[in-house]
Amino acid sequence: MLQIRTAPTLPAWEVDYQPNGTTTVNGQPFSWDIAPLGNGRYHVLYEGRSYSAELVSADYASKQLVLKLNGQRVELEAKDRFDLLLDKLGMSNAASQKINELKAPMPGLIVDVRVAPGQTVQKGDPLLVLEAMKMENILKAPGDGTVAAIKVNLRDNVTKGQVLVQFS
Repeated sequence: MLQIRTAPTLPAWEVDYQPNGTTTVNGQPFSWDIAPLGNGRYHVLYEGRSYSAELVSADYASKQLVLKLNGQRVELEAKDRFDLLLDKLGMSNAASQKINELKAPMPGLIVDVRVAPGQTVQKGDPLLVLEAMKMENILKAPGDGTVAAIKVNLRDNVTKGQVLVQFS
């Protein structure tokens, strides 16, 4: 079960998707047809109406999506049962504590450095590009802050867990 919101002040939808393809929204069956068109674009049929949908961006760590539905931008935030439990226990901000460093999520090669010491960054800003398994991964700022030091150089090989950037 997921709780989906378009804004913190608006009511949430309770969405339950089952592996057999059954979907309910707020306990009611939800029937739709969706056809992928490629490049993050989809055609959706719902209650006899046609919609064009495009996935603009997806941040799976924070469970936030930005879509365009018929050309209109829609921002969605999802919470799973664990997020809801943390909210209930008053620990919803536990995961957003100040982070002092960015570590390599996997071994790879630094192919681009996009920040400099002293630069102010906001959560989600690109910091480095790490090439791993023939794919380029953009490593983004985990929160707002100022870059104190960059601990790697261009073309450095790094190991999983190695500190790449320190924040002040």
